Amino acid sequence: MPAPEFVDALNEQIAHEFAASQQYVAVAVHYDRETLPRLAGFFYAQAVEERGHAMKMIQYLMDVDADVVVPPVRGPRNGFADIVEPIQIALDQEKQVTEQISRLAKIARETGDYQSEQFIQWFLKEQVEEVSTMGDLLTTVKRSAANPLWVEEFLARESFGGGDEGDAGAPPTAGGDL
Repeated sequence: MPAPEFVDALNEQIAHEFAASQQYVAVAVHYDRETLPRLAGFFYAQAVEERGHAMKMIQYLMDVDADVVVPPVRGPRNGFADIVEPIQIALDQEKQVTEQISRLAKIARETGDYQSEQFIQWFLKEQVEEVSTMGDLLTTVKRSAANPLWVEEFLARESFGGGDEGDAGAPPTAGGDL
């Protein structure tokens, strides 16, 4: 059984992951309304990925017979000034999630909860990719702010972002992957 402090913090993180998913839906809707389908599709996929992260955490808690608390979620930010702002928000959000996941790793280590520490390692690796992807996308969008179709071309041309669904080392997802 994981340390109670870890269970509490992981339940809290589940809320953060669901909130991130909702924020990405709001960003995707913004780009969809701006007729930027590649950006919209990228963020719709990110929303599914964040939901999947929450579901992986739920599955872990069920697997170790810990209490799962499906939390309320704070509402996302809607309405953005331009095409750059949502990606800046996304990058800031990913940096915050990295701090939150690092805190989970610290709790697991300090409490001697080695199974939870091993579980959270995948999320630490995932956050490196998430921050890098959002940083690269932000740079690209800033360069292309005068012509958003350049970003659309970039996303169509490049294998950009990706998901964690093909990662053989990923923890299982409650209810299965979408």
